[in-house]
Amino acid sequence: MGKMKAKILVILGPTATGKSDLAVALAKKFNGEVISADSRQIYKGMDLGTGKITKKEMGGIPHHLLDIVKPNTLFSVSKYKARAHKAIEQILKKNKLPIICGGTGFYIDAIVKNISLPEVPPNKKLRAQLEKKSPEKLYEILMKLSPTRAKNIDKHNTVRLIRAIEIAKALGDVPEIQEKPSQYNCIFIGLDTKDDILKKRIALRLEKRIKLGMIREVEKLHDGGVSWKRLESFGLEYREVALYLQEKITKEQMIANLNNDIWHYVKRQRTWFKRNKEIYWFELKQNKKIIYQIKNFIK
Repeated sequence: MGKMKAKILVILGPTATGKSDLAVALAKKFNGEVISADSRQIYKGMDLGTGKITKKEMGGIPHHLLDIVKPNTLFSVSKYKARAHKAIEQILKKNKLPIICGGTGFYIDAIVKNISLPEVPPNKKLRAQLEKKSPEKLYEILMKLSPTRAKNIDKHNTVRLIRAIEIAKALGDVPEIQEKPSQYNCIFIGLDTKDDILKKRIALRLEKRIKLGMIREVEKLHDGGVSWKRLESFGLEYREVALYLQEKITKEQMIANLNNDIWHYVKRQRTWFKRNKEIYWFELKQNKKIIYQIKNFIK
């Protein structure tokens, strides 16, 4: 008999669907700890712009892989994968349930689908050249090198564009993601809702975060040594607020752009998650049905 695979709960779905709150409720119910799967929440000081859960909202539940590096540090998926596996081991040693929660599909797949990541070391000379180029130009370069990767990338995320170009130049293309057998037994709980409801939630959440000081947060990061270019490279809230603070766009344009950009991000998230046929999808506030599904899995 082979060794039993450790059971893991994965909560995923588009932004603004209430994944963090659900993760805390389920951690309390099933004696779990949460591992964040969000490519921007790993950075210190990037709280309101990323919708990061607060200490109060955590309700005493330990959360892993939040605030682990400074914003000027380049942090790869392979580094994230190694840290996540370590966190899972620690949680399992305590006989607790690891709960992976987030909307960055690539990060989730890196852990639970055991994807093999291209071993391409950073090319500092190439990066220095590429960092001078606009996201539009970088996207154009990537389209020529690897049209397949270009179709699935955030056109505005310069960090990811540069890394994809770096890999494509080193390997001749960005290789198709290879999945190896997972070392975990996972249940995937997906949260989503109708477009009109989600658009309202996104607009209200954005309004709330601006009131709480999201613009000041970006200003503070810049004052602390994070360049405008680097802030823009994080995309979404950080790009638009950075453009507003540089007086390149008005506040009204910033808000309109953000609602539009976040909606496009939701579409990309949905496209990514659609590939995973193992996800049990639920509407918001269907906690009883979710708990029933997890109880059957844990048995």
